[in-house]
Amino acid sequence: MRLHIATDHAGLEFSTQLQHHLADAGHEVIDHGPIEYDPVDDYPSFCIRAAQAVVDDQTAGVEALGIVFGGSGNGEQIAANKVKGIRAALVWNLSTAELAREHNNANVIAIGARQHSFEEVVSFIDRFIATPFPGEERHARRIAQVFAYETEGVLLPDPRA
Repeated sequence: MRLHIATDHAGLEFSTQLQHHLADAGHEVIDHGPIEYDPVDDYPSFCIRAAQAVVDDQTAGVEALGIVFGGSGNGEQIAANKVKGIRAALVWNLSTAELAREHNNANVIAIGARQHSFEEVVSFIDRFIATPFPGEERHARRIAQVFAYETEGVLLPDPRA
């Protein structure tokens, strides 16, 4: 699988270590920056580029996901979610990593590098990557509602109402 990674200064060390772990697991890893530590860098450009690359790959039929890091992961998740077609989920434990895929078909995971050990981060990401979207109707319906609003500004009604 192709994995697009981005961070800011807070997640740079995790990102570098993680890239080795993921490459060793057989994934193609693409780093969207930064490449060196800068305590005042701005995460939006890095995270938006990674998110756009995920959308571009998925549109082209390439199996791809994204991983974005920051101190808390919140800003990075917000930035990634500005890209049309991205469903970025802030993950803080194994359950949220799994549910992000199972219920939301999330295609980007956001993690707070200052909130977790490297071992925890690896376990969250490995679980996220390994969990498929089962396509259950209720979850697909909800994702379609979000996508309709994102692309057309239309709020679809709940068909059960």
